[in-house]
Formats: sequence, structure tokens, C-alpha cells
Amino acid sequence: MKRFFLSLILVLSNSIFLFAEEKIEIFPSVPFDQFIVYQNLAIFWVAIIGLIVIIRMKLREFERIQKMGIDKEEKDIPLLD
Repeated sequence: MKRFFLSLILVLSNSIFLFAEEKIEIFPSVPFDQFIVYQNLAIFWVAIIGLIVIIRMKLREFERIQKMGIDKEEKDIPLLD
């Protein structure tokens, strides 16, 4: 029982120190700077989605080539020697 109260007191004392810490702004408070941050985030996510779409298109192309059998090498093709 003593351990429980001791741990409870330690947790509460640590949380009191957290309330006393200085708040740090993550996003700028100037509207123009906020616009730039959100614009960069939007461009970043559009680029990520674009890369996912391109990868899916390439994977479908590889599957199509494999279904057609173009990637297999034929043995009786005349060579230009």
C-alpha cells in the first residue's frame, strides 16, 4: 500500500512540473507563415499520393507484361550474328 501512495505522489509531482514548463509554439503565429506551412504540407501529401499512384501503375504494367509472356525469352529466335 505504501508503494502505491509513493508512486501516486511521484506521478502527481512530475505532472505539476509539466504544467510549469514554457509553452513552445509549433506553428508560426503570423498568417503568411501559416499559409506557407500549410501549403508545404499540402504539396507534400499530394506528392506522396502521386508517388503511390505511379507505383501502382508500374506494378500493373509489370503484371500485364507477365500475363502476356513478353518477359520470357524464346529459344528459337534467329540471332543477328
